[in-house]
Amino acid sequence: MIRAIVFDFDGTIMDTESVAYDAFRGIFNEYGLELSLARWAKGIGTWGGYDPYTDLEEQTGLLLNREELRRKYEMSYAEKVLNVEVRPGVLAVLEEASRRGFGLALATSSYRSSVMPHLEEKGLLSYFQAIHTADEVEKVKPDPALYRLAIASLGVRPEEAVAIEDSVNGLRSAKAAGLFGVAVPNELTAFMDFSEADLLIPTSLAQLPFDEWMGRLHKQGAPKPARG
Repeated sequence: MIRAIVFDFDGTIMDTESVAYDAFRGIFNEYGLELSLARWAKGIGTWGGYDPYTDLEEQTGLLLNREELRRKYEMSYAEKVLNVEVRPGVLAVLEEASRRGFGLALATSSYRSSVMPHLEEKGLLSYFQAIHTADEVEKVKPDPALYRLAIASLGVRPEEAVAIEDSVNGLRSAKAAGLFGVAVPNELTAFMDFSEADLLIPTSLAQLPFDEWMGRLHKQGAPKPARG
């Protein structure tokens, strides 16, 4: 029986990933370059998959002031993220899961300092019994460490928990930890291969009623095994 739900944050609860991409695209555009989604997507949900600073230096042939670029990025991001809302269906799932007594946790490859202000501002913090961030692990997603921490905090076995993710790196992390994996991609991640997921909800959590998607997982019986 499924007793807990573990949410990813960036791109799943709020589409902060699109904001980050747009901010870096603006910087690349200043140098007459286009930052392709294919390159950017390598870093979604993880660390080290893509370094925009190195990419920009390689494409321009220049040794750039990375601190200045970082400040420019952070200013652009901070301005753009003010307009980002919680993704459709997220609040409804949190409310319904809380009402039914599900354990709720957050597992994110971002640092606590970047996630907590958003949760507080959007009034979501009180829904979660546990929040695990990059500060606590040596390896972020797709390593399973964050999800293992989350289910340990909730006191459930892996097969009793569902991960809600928007990226393949996040999904692989959840599957490696033994959880059910529900993929809910956003505009940046919709092209990814989510065949490893136990369930794909193509647009948002608002697309399917809670009972329907949870019922499909219960009917399946056990999480798909992780690949490789």
